[in-house]
Amino acid sequence: MAPPTLVIGNKNYSSWSLRPWLFMKKSGVPFEEIRIPLYQPGSSEKLREYSPSGLVPLLLDGDLRVWDSLAICEYVSEKFLDGKGWPADRRVRAVARSVSAEMHAGFLAVRANLPMNLRAKFAWKSVNDEVDAGIRRIIEIWTRCREQHGGAGPWLFGEFTIADAMYAPVAWRFNSYGVPLEGEAARYLHTLLEMDEMRAWHAGALGETEVLPQCEARDIWPQ
Repeated sequence: MAPPTLVIGNKNYSSWSLRPWLFMKKSGVPFEEIRIPLYQPGSSEKLREYSPSGLVPLLLDGDLRVWDSLAICEYVSEKFLDGKGWPADRRVRAVARSVSAEMHAGFLAVRANLPMNLRAKFAWKSVNDEVDAGIRRIIEIWTRCREQHGGAGPWLFGEFTIADAMYAPVAWRFNSYGVPLEGEAARYLHTLLEMDEMRAWHAGALGETEVLPQCEARDIWPQ
């Protein structure tokens, strides 16, 4: 049986694409990859050939199309991993799903003001209260999960789960914009960034040539 195909956007910019790509790589699920650079001439038409939403990521598995990063991770966990993409314990699994859904639907100010850009590097400067509040909440989630489950392994819930994949783009954001961290949050950030799979994604991003002005340096960020 042919492996599924994951359609992604630019590795430098597409935070949504990173999540299922990382989850599948870390979980050892084989897949083919199609990269469609975003916001380029013909990008929308090319995306529509694969994605009913016109967005990335998209998973093609035979004649099935699965779109949205969290839905893809759920599908991969069910079909290829016997549900092991989530913690085995029901109560822990509920919390893992909760923090994943919070990231999936929330933190809009962080997304808007700290766009993922792996090639960028800035000194930290507070943007506004809403961004600061989002950062504090992410730090709280990371710290609480690590304090409660750190004895079982280096990830949010001990072993690597979908929740870690959902927060991986934040690691690149915090790294690019110099967000100050300490304690468990700083250690978890380091764990994410040092993954072989995250390094591979980073290498791919550095090899790209596309530049999206809307995701590049802004006046608020000192060079």
